[in-house]
Amino acid sequence: MLFQSLKPTLHAPAPLDLIWLALGSVPMAEFAAQAKPGALVLDLQHGLWERGTLEAAIGAAARRVPVIARCAENTHAAIAQALDAGAASVLVPLVETAAEAQRAVEACRYPPHGRRSGGGVRPLLAGVDAMLAADREVAVGVMIETVAGVENVAAIAATPGLDYLFIGTGDLALSRGTHDAEVLARDCERVQQAARAHGLACGLFTGDAEAARRAFADGYRMAVSANDIDMVRKGFLSARAHSLGAPGDHADAAPGHDHE
Repeated sequence: MLFQSLKPTLHAPAPLDLIWLALGSVPMAEFAAQAKPGALVLDLQHGLWERGTLEAAIGAAARRVPVIARCAENTHAAIAQALDAGAASVLVPLVETAAEAQRAVEACRYPPHGRRSGGGVRPLLAGVDAMLAADREVAVGVMIETVAGVENVAAIAATPGLDYLFIGTGDLALSRGTHDAEVLARDCERVQQAARAHGLACGLFTGDAEAARRAFADGYRMAVSANDIDMVRKGFLSARAHSLGAPGDHADAAPGHDHE
């Protein structure tokens, strides 16, 4: 197997802590993998990843931890790029209907179960049989991050071949036109219930480790414990504050990076 499969951990009782990487740094992905999180997420939608760095990052990390590629969009080309690079899972953004969820699943599977094209340098390294075996281990997740997605979540969750739902809290707030915690909590609970009803794991984008702990306590199976932008930013701010003799003054005052 070219990668650590995400599927066994999706069904295990332990929570899946995620490290979210957007800066496009291969060494950062390798450092993050050494921390042994539940999985890494490489953000191809808003991050700085290019095809070469994506391939290199997955090559450096995928045998240690499962790698999820958050695709740029719900197209065959975007999903194929992530899977051909060796990702164990794709996380497809802005899914709003069951038809869109089905399109994502079909793009992840070779015929006769889907419409994925066979090929790619990494999938074929060990031959066609290994390529087909790896296909069965690919986990498919979709992001629920709009009002329409929440309204249609029961039908989306019923899509055959889907493995997990993931709530993009930042975009959902934008779609709702409010950051009211109670309103968003009701949306999140609705998504979580739909996932539970169909035996799917449910994840939540969280800004830091403490928020991830709260999400796990609330029954979410996946949450983001760290992201590279905040870790680097806060590290620099903290170092500068310490050098000026005021530990923590500047690091704690900076705004968080919670745009999902």
